[in-house]
Amino acid sequence: MDFLRPETLAEALELKASRPDAVPIAGGTDVMVELNYDHRRPSALLDLTRIPELQQWSDGLRVGAGVPYVRIIDELGAELPGLAMASRTVGSPQIRNRGTVGGNLGAASPAGDTHPVLLASDAVIEVASVRGTRMIPAAEFYLGVKRNALEQDELIVAVHLTPAKGPQQFSKVGTRNAMVIAVCSFAISLFPQENRVGAAVGSAAPTPRRAREAEEFLASALDFRNPKPLLDSVKREFGELVSQAASPIDDVRGSAAYRKHALAVMARRTLGWAWQELLAKKNGSEERPCA
Repeated sequence: MDFLRPETLAEALELKASRPDAVPIAGGTDVMVELNYDHRRPSALLDLTRIPELQQWSDGLRVGAGVPYVRIIDELGAELPGLAMASRTVGSPQIRNRGTVGGNLGAASPAGDTHPVLLASDAVIEVASVRGTRMIPAAEFYLGVKRNALEQDELIVAVHLTPAKGPQQFSKVGTRNAMVIAVCSFAISLFPQENRVGAAVGSAAPTPRRAREAEEFLASALDFRNPKPLLDSVKREFGELVSQAASPIDDVRGSAAYRKHALAVMARRTLGWAWQELLAKKNGSEERPCA
């Protein structure tokens, strides 16, 4: 097995063009597991850890594919709260120090923790090759179980997200409290200025997916201009529509029926938390002029 170690992004793209079989590796938290269990034996590994462009983020927000979870938590928690929440649930402290969103996207596992947040937040994936750069909406990135929209000569360069303009929440069910692959997961983003909602499920279908009908229902049911406490009927209907968006399987981590039930519960709870945050901010803004 060859070990390729470019120093620049341009060099990495040249290597990937000449060796499309080379498997990119950054944190290695997925790739090394596959190698250790002999699930994959590529002819070459393409080490991306020395490329400065991939380790940076900029206002806007453009988050380099090599930025580890721990930096997202520490440096971007205020601007990307949903992604920070999901990042906190990934593995152990050691894995969060090594693992990256770019690696999560490259693996394209239905159970990847960041995928529902990226979908609900309208993320766009920047990929590049010697032929140029493409911008792929997250909703078009996932093609199947561990399959993504990358061409053989392309690398994931960055993820583009808009700083949160409203509350975001992420929830995950696992067989224990830490170091666990999600049985199922859910993310919600509220866009008050646009009267819009983003909602997505993970580990409950062949790919992470948006819950479109649930989004449309909630956007029509919520009054963003004059928010009031949520009706239980709205939360129940939203939870049911999120559950219907899933097409899970029975496996060693949980049954399909349990996953659908858990998604409905998580959808109701995360909606309640997000809406309560919105109400608190509104009440705070109304009180400030009187202070």
